[in-house]
Amino acid sequence: MADKVSLPLLLPNPPPSKSHFPVFHHQPLSPSSPPPPPLTFPPTPHLSSASSPLAPLLQDLLPHQHPSSSTQPHLPKPTFRTRTRIGRSHDPNRGKPWSHHRLSTQGQRILDSLLNPEFDSSSLDEILLQLFETSSDGLNFTSDSVSFDILGIIKGLVFYKKNELALCVFYFVRNREDFASILSNSVVAVIISVLGKEGRASFAASLLHDLRNDGVHIDIYAYTSLITAYASNGRYREAVMVFKKLEEEGCRPTLITYNVILNVYGKMGMPWSKIAGLVDSMKSSGVAPDLYTYNTLISSCRRGSLYEEAAEVFEEMKAAGFSPDKVTYNALLDVYGKSRRPREAMEVLKEMEASGFAPSIVTYNSLISAYARDGLLDEAMELKSQMVKKGIKPDVFTYTTLLSGFEKTGKDDYAMKVFEEMRVAGCQPNICTFNALIKMHGNRGNFVEMMKVFEEIKICECVPDIVTWNTLLAVFGQNGMDSEVSGVFKEMKRAGFVPERDTFNTLISAYSRCGFFDQAMAIYRRMLDAGVTPDLSTYNAVLAALARGGLWEQSEKVLAEMKDGRCKPNELTYCSLLHAYANGKEVERMSALAEEIYSGIIEPQAVLLKTLVLVYSKSDLLTETERAFLELREQGFSPDITTLNAMVSIYGRRRMVSKTNEILNFIKDSGFTPSLTTYNSLMYMYSRTEHFEKSEDILREIIAKGMKPDIISFNTVIFAYCRNGRMKEASRIFAEMKDFGLAPDVITYNTFIASYASDSMFIEAIDVVKYMIKNGCKPNQNTYNSLIDWFCKLNRRDEASSFISNLRNLDPSVTKDEERRLLERLNKKWSTLRNGTQSFTPLWLCRRPEAVSDWELGAHLGGLA
Repeated sequence: MADKVSLPLLLPNPPPSKSHFPVFHHQPLSPSSPPPPPLTFPPTPHLSSASSPLAPLLQDLLPHQHPSSSTQPHLPKPTFRTRTRIGRSHDPNRGKPWSHHRLSTQGQRILDSLLNPEFDSSSLDEILLQLFETSSDGLNFTSDSVSFDILGIIKGLVFYKKNELALCVFYFVRNREDFASILSNSVVAVIISVLGKEGRASFAASLLHDLRNDGVHIDIYAYTSLITAYASNGRYREAVMVFKKLEEEGCRPTLITYNVILNVYGKMGMPWSKIAGLVDSMKSSGVAPDLYTYNTLISSCRRGSLYEEAAEVFEEMKAAGFSPDKVTYNALLDVYGKSRRPREAMEVLKEMEASGFAPSIVTYNSLISAYARDGLLDEAMELKSQMVKKGIKPDVFTYTTLLSGFEKTGKDDYAMKVFEEMRVAGCQPNICTFNALIKMHGNRGNFVEMMKVFEEIKICECVPDIVTWNTLLAVFGQNGMDSEVSGVFKEMKRAGFVPERDTFNTLISAYSRCGFFDQAMAIYRRMLDAGVTPDLSTYNAVLAALARGGLWEQSEKVLAEMKDGRCKPNELTYCSLLHAYANGKEVERMSALAEEIYSGIIEPQAVLLKTLVLVYSKSDLLTETERAFLELREQGFSPDITTLNAMVSIYGRRRMVSKTNEILNFIKDSGFTPSLTTYNSLMYMYSRTEHFEKSEDILREIIAKGMKPDIISFNTVIFAYCRNGRMKEASRIFAEMKDFGLAPDVITYNTFIASYASDSMFIEAIDVVKYMIKNGCKPNQNTYNSLIDWFCKLNRRDEASSFISNLRNLDPSVTKDEERRLLERLNKKWSTLRNGTQSFTPLWLCRRPEAVSDWELGAHLGGLA
């Protein structure tokens, strides 16, 4: 499968355009012309609207809309987080009446007329014609004087938020024969900016294209306005294409142009090498960075967790003579927060305060995020207490960050306490809060609660955003619910959301978690075809997909490409590599990478040490697992529920009951919420001991807590009873499993088959094989191996030969190769047993106090045999 990953992963540039100026769309021009329809996302066979209908869960979960309806239902406005733009310039007229000293007396009079509350739009032409008449002082108009007046009038109207009227003034001039001599580049730039703010970037591009064809010189300011228009509407690819076009035409970008495009690069998640290259180009062209530039560069380090690069920019900025402002410090804090560097973030806070800048709510939220991301929730809560003492009231982002932090560590009760405190404080949840709750309930398999949260979104006058959809995709993917993943994706597009980078990254992860590696890689190729530049999250999603298949060689190639300047690896990159080694059974490579982490060559961050515990536990390496867990504690990191589950699992598999109880007590005392994995590991441990009945007790506890047991839960209890000859109880659990809507898998049936065969009940065992085939469950090699092995152990070789000869009558899908394999196994087993080199029967199968003459399971299913 490794050859299906396209390398190199990163597109060097946006795809080449097909037309001379592709961002401009030809369309009739009028002030009332609607913007062009949004781009549609091309479907794929697996994800198209023609795919299978939504699962019943999704039909209740997602908003209902008739498929033939083209109108969207009215939804209340979503609650968005508003950020102050970095280095935002200050308008000298802010808070004051409009003043434009270059307006003539007549121009000011016309502006006053247009601003008059009693102004009638039908008189617009008559009022504006006064600009082209002889003024009261006897002076004739000139194109320059009219240009200044037009610019002042349009700026004045925009200042008073009369954008449509400003556009009407522009089109009045545009429709005159002498418009080319009157319309200044400044007017064009203002109008392009207005259209961008109105969300009509495509219309602005068309206008600029037509003006250019009509002989109007388009200068760098107009181009910069168009770039800004695209950027403010999230259309970053078009913004980059305009920038490249103006460079091709010989326009020299200004400082503002560079600052805007640098911000776009940061939003696109461009590799740092490209961002740094643009800065070098900027400097070589004689344009010196300003404070805005440096703040933008630091902010661009957020997405890739480039804390080292951010620190270098910070030092360069100070060396260039610029003093950091509050925006600088908050941006740097945010980078350290997203890079899981809480200690460095605290140092920035100290420097910020020493420089005379009081920390704000934004500052504390970044710090709380830094600690919460690393699982240091006690420290995060202490920071919240500090901010309250300083008179700073926690906001929705403070509470949501803490809620998410507790959710990630598995402390659901604490997460809900934060949510309740938020409600009591009168702080209204926003869509980010609901997304965190959806993720919490979904990851625990509590889909009923998840649906309640989804419904509450509408009650609180929020609407699902792109993160909501991405969260649903991730939750269903994590639970292996591929049909729901496809259904959510279809509903997301129907709701008008265009997939972006995070959606693609989530889909790659979701399909790989569902075991559909080919679909995951198809999504990755679609992402490239759509012109979306992969970022660190994309690389990590692809690496995680490779890791699940144990494709460590391909993973190493991807890592080498990242190190080759494409994208700086982070701790999650190395986590995926560890999983790839573990799944590929490359223990030596895994241990070599672990030593690099322990020695500090790769910084031993919490997530890496937690992953070491997980992969060593999965590989059943007890000493190595315990060392990784000890290292995690000694480094001062708090384990999360996943790490603790790994410890429960490895101790449980070895039936180390006292050690398991130590971990369970820690889980309880530390406020963690046991997950289904915790309970399944406990059931596994007890199923192999003399206290096997406790497995069912734990199953009852799961159900009583409102959790939904999975196939592993039931299979473990069935095994516990079969292992001890309690077939009646085993078949009762089997029936209950089906009542829960879970289809028995091959492991379920193989457990019964081996149990009956071990008690010489081969007729009943073969009846189970018939039943599983009838119900669409295909036998595997272990199914027939157990029958052959027990025929031999019970000295019934002839029956074994007869069974193999007639196997095709039982299972038509059996191949000749499988028949030959079974015959070889029969001969080898028989020879080994006759020579006395293998024990006859495992002790645990020497039982049957309750052996029954017919398959009890059949009675529960209406008479199977």
